[in-house]
Amino acid sequence: MDVIIEVKEKLKRKHQILFDKKSLFLQDLMFLISEQNHKVLTLWALDLALELVNYLEEKYPNEDRFRIALDKTKLWAQGEIKMPEAKRAILNCHAVAKELTNKEDIALCHAIGQACGVVHTVGHAIGLPIYELTAIVYKYGIGNCKDKLINRKNEYIDKIYYYQEHYKEYQKWAKFYN
Repeated sequence: MDVIIEVKEKLKRKHQILFDKKSLFLQDLMFLISEQNHKVLTLWALDLALELVNYLEEKYPNEDRFRIALDKTKLWAQGEIKMPEAKRAILNCHAVAKELTNKEDIALCHAIGQACGVVHTVGHAIGLPIYELTAIVYKYGIGNCKDKLINRKNEYIDKIYYYQEHYKEYQKWAKFYN
């Protein structure tokens, strides 16, 4: 099924989130994610989250909860802080979404939160694409987003392969990664 047909069906049913784990468009990405180790997915998710944090900081220069969530999550992944401190920061990032009205930005707040959640469990990994791809539809519109959705999904896949090859070169890891 074509991604635009899938998204139109979600919009017709008045869904706010336009992708999910059952989306045919995401099945190849979900399979690739399922084959990765926790370290690969952590690096992948936090790299992608950094892009979104930078984007939202340009739009909301006085809002620091995106950056705090990402920074605390990195410290958690390195074993420098414990989960409750990072979890609070992640929940604060999600809370920003409740203060916004722009559907694209709301979805991006949740994408960052999901990416940060990968440190806790790899089950959050698909959350970043679900929310970010939703944001892309809202940003460009249903008639102009197909190529952007395909390109972004390909970027997700390319980054997974990159971190699959290079994850051993990165950071100190918290003990729970072993």
